[in-house]
Amino acid sequence: MAVVVGYVPTKEGRAALHRAAEEAQIRRTRLIVINSNRGGRDFDAEEARRFERELQEVQAELDQQGIDHEVRQLVRGNEPSEDLIAVAEEAGAELIVIGLRRRTPVGKLILGSNAQRILLDSPCAVLAVKAAG
Repeated sequence: MAVVVGYVPTKEGRAALHRAAEEAQIRRTRLIVINSNRGGRDFDAEEARRFERELQEVQAELDQQGIDHEVRQLVRGNEPSEDLIAVAEEAGAELIVIGLRRRTPVGKLILGSNAQRILLDSPCAVLAVKAAG
């Protein structure tokens, strides 16, 4: 069993990570942190290095807290929702934790909704977390 969290370096992503770490400790299970990027032209080498540095900081923080964890940076051309669902299925996850942010109706239409896809297609329970203030 595991807790899977979708992580991006935003206040919503940090809120989701914090709550997922708490859930992993409560459940006494492994935490799997997923940073999913589509890749392609919009994801250059500098951005990849920035994300890698951010994930190293996450790893160090989880090490310091003594949380059993794994950090994965996925650049496979998938939507983040696809990657989170696939990892949750592979790991036999009991929970997926995601961060939420408010979006305009047009933003939802143009960009789609990873959160909605995860909520509807997840093989396990989903905890949606809002960032403070």
